Amino acid sequence: MSNNNRYEGLLILNVRGNEDSAKDLVERLEGEFKKQGAAIEQVQKMDRRQFSYAAGALDSGYYVNFIFNAAPDAIDKLRAHFTLDEDVYRQHYQKLPAKTAAKAA
Repeated sequence: MSNNNRYEGLLILNVRGNEDSAKDLVERLEGEFKKQGAAIEQVQKMDRRQFSYAAGALDSGYYVNFIFNAAPDAIDKLRAHFTLDEDVYRQHYQKLPAKTAAKAA
């Protein structure tokens, strides 16, 4: 039995001045998840959104939601790695309930 958990990771990306690079950036981030042993279930690209208030020089970001399975220690490694990534403005991780198999009819 695997000790992996199901997680949701919301990342807000800094694509200011380079919106065309969002696709390449998301692909690079997917690779980082996989390097940490995460199995990506789904990637939801939610496009660029304005912040309710600007806490700094950045007033909007490109939102991407990753649904993935990983070992619990992978979250700390991902958080540490993305904290150092200048393209990742904010990140949030949440444990999700395990996905249940569909019932046979």
